[in-house]
Amino acid sequence: MVIRVAIADDSLLVREGIIHVLERAPQIDVVSASSDHDELLRAIDEQSPDVVLTDIRMPPTHGIEGISIANRLHTSHPDTGVIVLSQYTDPEYALSLLEHGSARRGYLLKDRLGHQEDLVEAIETIAAGGSVIDPEVVEALVENRRSDATSPLHRLTPREREVLAEIACGKSNAAIAKTLVISKRAVERHIGAIFAKLDLPEEGEASRRVKATLLFLADRDGGPAAV
Repeated sequence: MVIRVAIADDSLLVREGIIHVLERAPQIDVVSASSDHDELLRAIDEQSPDVVLTDIRMPPTHGIEGISIANRLHTSHPDTGVIVLSQYTDPEYALSLLEHGSARRGYLLKDRLGHQEDLVEAIETIAAGGSVIDPEVVEALVENRRSDATSPLHRLTPREREVLAEIACGKSNAAIAKTLVISKRAVERHIGAIFAKLDLPEEGEASRRVKATLLFLADRDGGPAAV
């Protein structure tokens, strides 16, 4: 199945770079390239893309247009996925993106644009209804929590912390097993132990466990966050 992608960035160089990276992936069809907020919204209405790949800051305000568009599309185009591209590792941006739901939402740092495999995999995950959060953002959240002496993260073994980071990145159990070079059954055991130690919900779709994990990591009061 070909995934129709609309891209948006106010830099022509970045737009052309994304097109160059994605045109080498036969399963991706770039259907539009926009330079600002309003142009992107028109392209979405006209082209009905499966996934929108947008900069977080664009004209006219250079605020958080990417996140605003993602939140708007939850109502107007619920089947359209959105990946917000940013240079900011601040977890609050990622959490704002997930505020109205985590399914079909992704937050990637612009450094990923040079890695075709990572970018294409993220687009495929979002198109399939999943969630993707950049590993560096997850790492920042983990480090914030680990610095708190009362954090339940201290209950986790080093391997369990590795698995937790992979979960928050949106990976399936099979993908985690491949990345960490362990069996899928071992991954399932680790996830069960993680959710038990952190009081995270074990049931639900993959995107829900991403959101649950991020909210837990972002909770600066030391206790698990509600989802």
